Order: sequence, then structure tokens, then C-alpha cells
Amino acid sequence: MGLLETTISGRKRRSNHAHVVAELGRGIVSGKIPEGSLLPGDAELSARFGVSRTVLRESMKTLAAKRLVEAKAKVGTRVLDQASWNFFDADVLGWRFEAGLDFEFIEHLAEMRMALEPAAAAAAALRATSDDIVALYAIAARFDDLTHTPETIAKVDLEFHLAIARMSGNPFMRSASALIEAALAISFQLSSPASSPEKIEEVATNHLRIAHAIASRDPHKAISAMRHVIEVGKSRIRNSFEVNLPA
Repeated sequence: MGLLETTISGRKRRSNHAHVVAELGRGIVSGKIPEGSLLPGDAELSARFGVSRTVLRESMKTLAAKRLVEAKAKVGTRVLDQASWNFFDADVLGWRFEAGLDFEFIEHLAEMRMALEPAAAAAAALRATSDDIVALYAIAARFDDLTHTPETIAKVDLEFHLAIARMSGNPFMRSASALIEAALAISFQLSSPASSPEKIEEVATNHLRIAHAIASRDPHKAISAMRHVIEVGKSRIRNSFEVNLPA
């Protein structure tokens, strides 16, 4: 289950392994477990979570793969500095999201989208097949529905942007999909375009412009259209974020 789906449904994964990883990961990313600190030993953590040492070891391997912790012989498992964390990982982004949004996080996320998605749109303009373009137009058409809820429009938005990442033919673009999903989860929570018919029409028009640019095989227009969509979304989120700041 991705970040957007989790945000919409509120459901969490429930296996023992997922529970241990989520609880420790959330604690690290939120700062409740400080950077540079040593985690308790296996016996204490096994007792705390009620899991076997096998489950605990697998959980630690997962956290290490996300670059949140590092185990060293005769030292223990140390929490790594934030600079080491893998923010391309969907779980790490999700825990950062849960820890509370701030303006800096929103800006950094938008910067990464601006670096990656216009390039993906340009590549899609050059590499997409005719079937890809037909499928993209079909997704774009689904924006144009004034009955959209925040949930339904967010799902269409995610499908559209992930389709372009796939159409780019670049596996690195597809691997960055967690960033896109995080941005849309923020949009769902703070400022959905489904809040008014005018905003739905604006989103539909802007995404259709991207599809047209890709279909016309014009990478420069595709870059411009994608940049505009990201800027509009960032401005909408920023305005909502500032309105909701405590007085």
C-alpha cells in the first residue's frame, strides 16, 4: 500500500515485521529516537515488541536498507544522521509526512519534483508509443469530472504522473515515484483541487496540456506544461499551509 492510499484510507500494515519497522522508523524520523543514539539490545526490543529475534533481525535489516540505522560489531545498532536517510524510500517519506508538515519539507519536495518530472515528460515526448499516448489521454479525460472528491482526483493525479514516469523509459524516473506520491498525499491532506469546480477544471486543462505536448512529440512544451502543473500545485499547497499556520 502506497503513501497516498495509506493517507486516504488510514490503514496501516499489521505484520509483526511491518509493525517493528514502522514503530522504530517512525520514532527515528520524528526525532523521538535521536540521531546518533544506540538502539536498545535485541533482548529488550524483542520483549518490547513481543517478537522473535528472527523477526527483529529482519526488521533491523530493513531499517538499515533505508539508511536509518547501522549495526556495528561490539558497538550495537546506531541511528544514522538525517543526511544518510533514503528519502526516495516510500516508508521514510511516509514517516516524515506523519511527523508533521513544515514549509521547508514542502519546498524540498517540490524542488525534487521540478528536477525530475519535467525531464520525464520530455523523455516521454520522445519515447512514448502510440498506445502509451492513447492511455495517457484516457487518464487525462478522467480529471474532467466535477463530482470529484479529494480522494478520487488524487488517485487520477497519481495515475497520470506515474504513467509519464513509465513512458519516459527511464527506470530511475520510475524509482522516484515515491516523491510524486508524497506530494499528492500532501495535496490530498492540505489543499485538494476538488474543493471547487473551477480548480477541477484548471487541473483538467493543465494535465491535458501535458498530454497534448507529449502527443505532439515536443519535449520543450512537455517540460513547460509539467513545470506549470508542479508550480500551480506547490502554490496551492503553500497558500493552504500558510492559512493553517497557528496565529
